[in-house]
Amino acid sequence: MHLDRDSGRAVAGWAQAGARGKRAGRRALAIELLYDRGRLAVTPPAGCVPTIIAKHAMPLLPDPMAAIEAALAAPVDAPPLSALARGKRSACILICDITRPVPNGLFLPALVRTLLDAGVPREGITSLVATALHRAKEGAELAELVGDPWVIGQVRVVNHLAREDADHVHLGRTPRGTVVRLDRRLVEADLKIATGLVEPHFMAGWSGGRKVIAPGVAHAETITTFHNSEFMSHPRAANCVLDGNPLHEEQLAIVRMLGGALALNTVIDDHRRLAFVNFGEIVQSHLEAVAFVRQYAEVPVPRRFKTVVTSSAGYPLDKTYYQTVKGMVGPIDILEPGGDLIVVSACSEGMGSPHYVEAQRRLVELGPDGFWKSIEGKPHADIDEWQTQMQLKPMRVGRVRLYSEGLSGEEAGLTGVERIASVDTAIAESMARAGDPNVAFVPEGPYVVPVHAAEAR
Repeated sequence: MHLDRDSGRAVAGWAQAGARGKRAGRRALAIELLYDRGRLAVTPPAGCVPTIIAKHAMPLLPDPMAAIEAALAAPVDAPPLSALARGKRSACILICDITRPVPNGLFLPALVRTLLDAGVPREGITSLVATALHRAKEGAELAELVGDPWVIGQVRVVNHLAREDADHVHLGRTPRGTVVRLDRRLVEADLKIATGLVEPHFMAGWSGGRKVIAPGVAHAETITTFHNSEFMSHPRAANCVLDGNPLHEEQLAIVRMLGGALALNTVIDDHRRLAFVNFGEIVQSHLEAVAFVRQYAEVPVPRRFKTVVTSSAGYPLDKTYYQTVKGMVGPIDILEPGGDLIVVSACSEGMGSPHYVEAQRRLVELGPDGFWKSIEGKPHADIDEWQTQMQLKPMRVGRVRLYSEGLSGEEAGLTGVERIASVDTAIAESMARAGDPNVAFVPEGPYVVPVHAAEAR
């Protein structure tokens, strides 16, 4: 079977193609899963009937730079950026951290030039890395993140540090009672601009927009409140869900407390090419981007599978096991209870933060039920334990098995899942265990969310 990422419109059509190959006595060709900076070729075993679940063909912007300029000139629910910037003395541009392949190098030069041309002083422009509680980005990694040396030479590029009290301004409490403290550099800027990538997010529904502000540049107190077990366990805190999602609602409340902001939103295809860009008022522009990407990223599937093979979306998302959990949660709607979920993730940087390692250690020692009891009802989550909580979701549905070349033996023991040496062998074992040759493949991992047709939102 040949994997063509620019087709794959009918999921059932892929399964039929696999069945024809079996009847003809031909072994299926390799299926490529996003892995590290390339792709991991997986050869379905003899007798396998593969179903490849991929985005519908996504139209690409023929001239990305022209599209970016047009977005800045004709924003959603806002005047052109050149008009907004006139007479302003400061601007704060938020950029996502290294875990997301945001095309910063495409749009940051245009943003900065527009601000400078409108008269915003160079020394008044700050590009703030929205690290949330992740580590700071420095040196070559920061240069890779920004994506354009001219930008680094023109404006101040700094990291948000969530535990530095003096860096934050207290704005009050949300209606739910969350204490809101945001980075002073954003709060005090004349122009507040969030930038990012809009894609499925397993807690907040969709990434980008308001999420770049909170948790992106929120204080640790704020982040650990709306990442506590009550928020995380809410049934609407899920991929592709905004209505009734308590995290999304909290983020919108925080934007209102800030007094509003602007956003530049992007959508890319599985080859990291620009398919959509807009600019404007942060809430409405983000909803417009969500409406675009939803029709590609959310894929109805007419059945469930006893064997599902997926990825953690490759570099940079699969640098740590922490981010790998997103790949585990993504396809659980189509996993038969008790089935096998096989995930590939390079984990080139290991597990993640020391805080996350400690949460995983508790998971292994206490078991899923014991871990849940240890976090239930806490007003503030321990840092990064929310990711361990999210891992409970796939573990409660079926058996999770991990292929990774980046984890040491000790680290693998902290994942709480079974490590495998060969994806091909694991698929064959799962088919035999299930007595079912049908296997679902989700090559792009959490960037595609398969939804069982009966449960389509």
